[in-house]
Amino acid sequence: MNQSGAGTEAYTTVSGEHRSELEIKRSRFITVLRRTESEDEARALIASLRREFHDARHHCSAFILGPHRSVQRSNDDGEPSGTAGAPMLEALAKRETALGESSLSDVTAVTVRYFGGILLGAGGLVRAYSESVSSALDTARFIERRRLRLCALPAPHAAAGRLENELRAAGFTVRGTQYGAEAATISVALPDSAPALEEFTARVAALTSGDTSPEILGTEWIDLD
Repeated sequence: MNQSGAGTEAYTTVSGEHRSELEIKRSRFITVLRRTESEDEARALIASLRREFHDARHHCSAFILGPHRSVQRSNDDGEPSGTAGAPMLEALAKRETALGESSLSDVTAVTVRYFGGILLGAGGLVRAYSESVSSALDTARFIERRRLRLCALPAPHAAAGRLENELRAAGFTVRGTQYGAEAATISVALPDSAPALEEFTARVAALTSGDTSPEILGTEWIDLD
């Protein structure tokens, strides 16, 4: 399933930062993956790794950003044109996750190369950089992000716990309950669709005998465990 279109409701990203290393013909390829949600964050990672691995010859990079994967950049950092950043970007762009191929975003990959004295040639470099990113992705942890509709459900203090448990048991994503001075408010996240809202509203009416109804707060991208 390709999630890069205008109707994107879900995509995959990486959890935190992940590192892996390969040695290919005596050259060390250290790949760092990090979740990034802006170009500033991506470039900050690249800059920090330049400082950390200041004695390395190359710090090649690629990143994909946004729910629609609308920002895609790569940099060869001194390697022959098209032999590093482009294959790294392709490895990210075509990665298959639980949501299918081409669903990975908000991720930056930086591959640091320590030259081992043996020239790899253009084809060898393409394979090395692609393999370095793919190998790092193989052992990284992924997170699904989904655009959900947020609802607030008011409830009396005495009924809030029971209502929250029944909503969870029915399969709804309950984000928590806040207890105010006069009443509690249960926060629920729903798929961003009219049928999902109708189902939730009907279930709330049944559970509360029509005494309360949800307030729609808007939509938000939320990490799913």
